[in-house]
Amino acid sequence: MPLNPDSPLTRLMLAPVRAGHVVWIGLRAALVEVRSVHASTDEGLEGDHYSRTRGNRQVTLIAAESLRAIASHLGREHVSPLDLRRNIVTEGINLNALKDRQVRIGGAVLLVTGECHPCSRMEETFGVGGYNAVRGFGGVTARVVEEGVIETGSLVEPVGTTQL
Repeated sequence: MPLNPDSPLTRLMLAPVRAGHVVWIGLRAALVEVRSVHASTDEGLEGDHYSRTRGNRQVTLIAAESLRAIASHLGREHVSPLDLRRNIVTEGINLNALKDRQVRIGGAVLLVTGECHPCSRMEETFGVGGYNAVRGFGGVTARVVEEGVIETGSLVEPVGTTQL
């Protein structure tokens, strides 16, 4: 359902979002950590086993802050992004505020297309309660709209808005 442009809530939802940065990148072949990756409009992140041609789930992102929340929900000190099988970990930016918006990450531009909900594998990975520990903290999905290189440390910023 389209947003009413005259609504105060719509204006809040489209307000500026503070930029963040990339702290981790992983490719899901044997799920390996890399320092940089080329984002392609044709296949998502090059070398990623789950690359999708021109789909809305080419790339998955999760906030480092969400990883800390999930760890807390599980009573753990740490949760690895490898356990969640996400591609990019960000810090300092609320990814959920970017739904249906474009975001520049390094040299690439992605369109945030939706939430990345947990799957039943979370129970296998984390044990009983794993699925619920991730609910609401699983990150977002995105599609590559402009190709470029993404590196650890790359700035993550919304496109076309005034930065805070």
